[in-house]
Amino acid sequence: MPIKIDSDLPARSILENENIFVMTDERAAAQDIRPLKIAIVNLMPTKVATETQLLRLLGNTPLQIEISLVCMDGHVSKNTSEDHLDRFYISSKEVLERKFDGMIITGAPLEQIEFEKVDYWDELCKIMDYAKKNVYCTLYICWGAMAGLYHLYGINKHITDKKLFGVFNNAKLELHEPLMRGFDDLFPVPTSRWATLTREDIFPHKELNLLAESHTTGVTLVKSNDNRSIFMTGHLEYDTDTLAAEYFRDKEKGMDTAMPENYFTKDNPSLPLLNTWRSTAHLFYSNWLNYYVYQNTPFDVNDI
Repeated sequence: MPIKIDSDLPARSILENENIFVMTDERAAAQDIRPLKIAIVNLMPTKVATETQLLRLLGNTPLQIEISLVCMDGHVSKNTSEDHLDRFYISSKEVLERKFDGMIITGAPLEQIEFEKVDYWDELCKIMDYAKKNVYCTLYICWGAMAGLYHLYGINKHITDKKLFGVFNNAKLELHEPLMRGFDDLFPVPTSRWATLTREDIFPHKELNLLAESHTTGVTLVKSNDNRSIFMTGHLEYDTDTLAAEYFRDKEKGMDTAMPENYFTKDNPSLPLLNTWRSTAHLFYSNWLNYYVYQNTPFDVNDI
C-alpha cells in the first residue's frame, strides 16, 4: 500500500524511481479507507534529505499513510528555502490543533548545546506535551530522543569526549519485543552525535524499558511501558552515503573529524560503500507502524 504525499514534493520522483509506492491526493480520495495520520517534526537542517529518508521507510509498509511535515515557528532554517517550507510544511502551532496516529520527532545537530538554550526549545516542549494525549505513539530520533527523555522524564544527556561516529552493533535486550521482530541478535545502527545515555540513566525509571544498547555508544532504544513513546538514539533512516557526506564536509572545513567507524570498506574512503543497516531500518519502521500505531490506534483519530 502507498504513502500519501503532495504530488510536488521533491521526494516523490526519488521514491517512485526506487519503486516505493507513493500516492497523490487525487488517487487517495478514490480509496474507501482511513489512512494513518503521521506527523514528522523535521528538526534536521537538511530537511529535503530527511524527508526522503523517512518517507522511503514509511512507504514500504502495507498501509496507507497521510504525512504532515511540521516545522518550528520560532526558527529560521538556513538550509531549506522558505518556499519549500511554505508549500509542504505546517507550523508547530497548527500541529497542536490536530490529532495524529503517529508522530516522528527527528534529530538535530545540537547535542553540545544545553536543551534550554535551543531557540525553539519551548516550542518543542509544547509539541511533546501535546503528543502525550493527542498522538497515539511518538517516535523520537537521536537528539529528539534525548530531548524527549529529558523533558518527559528528567534524564539528561552526557557529552562525550569524542564524536560517536560510524555504524555500531547493538544488542537486543528483549528477545520478543515487537519493535525488533525480525532483527538479528546484534544489529547495526548508524550514529553521529556528541552525547550519549547510559543504562544507569534509564533503570531508575520504572515507566521506561531499555530495549537495546551498544557497548560503544550506550543506550540505543527505549520505550515507555504504555507503548506511547519510543526513543531511538541512532539514525536508521540514514542513506548509504550520509555519514560519508558528513565526514568529507567536515574535512573540507578543516575540522579534525575522525573517520566513521565500521563504515568505509576496509577503512578506505575511495572504495564503494556498503549499506549494512537497510534491512534493519525497514523492519524497525514497519514494526513501529504495525504494532505500535496501526493495530492499537482508534479507528476515529479524534478518539485518541
